Amino acid sequence: MLDHTEIEALFTRSDGEFLFARWQRPIAPVIFGVDDATLPVLKGGIEAVVTLAGHKMTEADPELGSNLMMFFVAEWGELRDIPDLDRLVPGIGDILDQLEETGANQYRVFRFEESGAIRAAFAFIRLDEHMRDVPAQTLALSQAVQLALLWSDNAFQNSPPLLIGPDGDVLLKPEIGALIRAAYDPAIPVMDRDPALAYRLAARVDRPA
Repeated sequence: MLDHTEIEALFTRSDGEFLFARWQRPIAPVIFGVDDATLPVLKGGIEAVVTLAGHKMTEADPELGSNLMMFFVAEWGELRDIPDLDRLVPGIGDILDQLEETGANQYRVFRFEESGAIRAAFAFIRLDEHMRDVPAQTLALSQAVQLALLWSDNAFQNSPPLLIGPDGDVLLKPEIGALIRAAYDPAIPVMDRDPALAYRLAARVDRPA
């Protein structure tokens, strides 16, 4: 399992700031740009991670409607044609310029409650040659994990959160699953900037599910 130094690294950003946050309100997802066969697979991946965390999903948030939006596109330019997207994600035009320039294939934006908890999240996935080769189940689980918490911008760069099981199925690494479950313990704050939180999370990671 993960020790406190490994956990601290997963929430320490490239500028050196430690920042942990999780969802407080139930998650109401909506997914754009996929066919009818893929939609339940993606929602199933989100539901699996939410259930693991002991958190809740809902059909609609009473204030926001949908608070988790996922957009799948073939090219970043397609997002420029979505009405009012700049109201949901201020500065999206500049973000798209950067994504096109760097050739990125995914990007996530979070908004926060006054408490610091995650209020809403937006995931943008460009189905480039690499992404098109990723099975829908793998893509769903990977995105769900990365949207469950406010991870460091460096998290999972060298060690992905998923693994291939003995039968060939894609699974969430047990240590990452245990950390997500620990992060949603009611005794853990919804947001924290103190690296000492890693000790509290590490103590809960070692507990049996």
